[in-house]
Amino acid sequence: MVEENSSALSGFQWLYGGVDLIVRTEHGAVRGVADGDVMAFKGIPYAAPLDGPRRFQAPVAPPRWDGLRDASRHSASVPQAPIPPLPAIWRPGDATDCLTVNVWTPDRGGHLPVMVWFHGGAFLGGTASTDGFDGAVLARDGVVVVTVNYRVGYEGFGWVEDAPSNRGILDQLAALRWVRDNIISFGGNPDNVTIFGESAGGVSVATLVAGSGRRGLFRRAIAQSPAAMYVDEDEARKLGELITGPLGIPPTASGLAGIPPEALHAAQAPAMAEISANREVWTNNLPYNVVLDGEVLAELPWVAMRGSAAHGIDVIAGFNRDEATSFTADLPAEARDVESLARALHLPGSTAAEYRSAYPGASDSDLHTILLSDQLFRMPAVWMAEAVATAGGRGFLYEFTWETPQRDGVLGATHGLDVPFTFGRCDDPLAVQMLGEEPAGFDALSAEIRRSWTAFAATGDPGWPLYRLAERQTRIFDDPVSVAADPIRGSRQIWAHRFPELG
Repeated sequence: MVEENSSALSGFQWLYGGVDLIVRTEHGAVRGVADGDVMAFKGIPYAAPLDGPRRFQAPVAPPRWDGLRDASRHSASVPQAPIPPLPAIWRPGDATDCLTVNVWTPDRGGHLPVMVWFHGGAFLGGTASTDGFDGAVLARDGVVVVTVNYRVGYEGFGWVEDAPSNRGILDQLAALRWVRDNIISFGGNPDNVTIFGESAGGVSVATLVAGSGRRGLFRRAIAQSPAAMYVDEDEARKLGELITGPLGIPPTASGLAGIPPEALHAAQAPAMAEISANREVWTNNLPYNVVLDGEVLAELPWVAMRGSAAHGIDVIAGFNRDEATSFTADLPAEARDVESLARALHLPGSTAAEYRSAYPGASDSDLHTILLSDQLFRMPAVWMAEAVATAGGRGFLYEFTWETPQRDGVLGATHGLDVPFTFGRCDDPLAVQMLGEEPAGFDALSAEIRRSWTAFAATGDPGWPLYRLAERQTRIFDDPVSVAADPIRGSRQIWAHRFPELG
């Protein structure tokens, strides 16, 4: 919402007894609110609304506005399907002005390090408009925090004949250009930007580090649980046909624009079922991935980083020890078969035996979870650190091993458990579900992770040794924190021959 005009807008300006704050951006002035000693500015457009064919085209600059734009509340989330049992993030009829950023800045001037967050959600869903990604606690550690809404689902990553691939990544690049051009007005240093993200957000970070479009937009990167979510253009086209074919619509920007978002999203479910039933045909079991299109990204990030792709970028990559328990804990015992999983992943026939040798005493059910954790997230993080080290760059590796007491401890250090610690927030509904009420040790470990992340953003040194192939020193985030050499050596050696391949 745009409010009254003001002719005295320059940098920071207090109004109404210090409650409201005005900042001028290149597209117009915004008014945020005070959150204690932090200022919050929410729902600031970095790209134009997703109206008509623009839902499926590259982002363009937002229109300018006169007067003041209220930045006290989050914008609508981008179109997406509900993911039960979670509450719906987007609903039909929500505003299309949803490609926005949220900014938290400490109540002081100066050129502070900037941290830009990309959320997860398997490129199927997710939003920056949630209390779980509230940046106030992290900002109080001396950084400017920015969180980004970017397109997901078909709008962001589905195949469109007359539009670029990877539109969700193009959104992220547009948001980073907004940061470059505007963040100084919020107290941030545009020459000291760190990107960070988890799961699909970690995939985004890896993609941006290894891609061709990020030059000058950031200096450092933190990939939390990055996944191997990459396909070539031919597979992306076939995945798109699984969704648009039954709808009988041409996969063009104008053709797709005529389909309500909810109808397009509903078509994802049968496509996902077909992908899961025919794993030997597809690279992974998700309909949306980063496309190796030669524009945003030409080859797998951990391959590109072995060369000069990450030159000049400091990188942290890491994983949670028990990533896959979120997906396997409720499976029947007969479905947790390590032999069947190895076949589904197109791994050699010796894989199950290699895992039994690497993890003596572990049941086949546990090995199933370990193998899936490796395939989904642990190995891509290791490969990133290895690639940066191979190229002679500055890379760091971590493992998060703190175990949640929820569900009698069966989840361990599961996927996504690190996110509340990253933001210092254990009170939003999802965090409470994952951690329980007032989890013991949360504050101390969260402070340690935030201290590492903000120190890295400021100086490039998170407080533990560089990852070198001779020692493979790895930060262990637990209570207490420690450093270990090559903590998942067995898995790493099993997967070493898979390094250059998809999946």
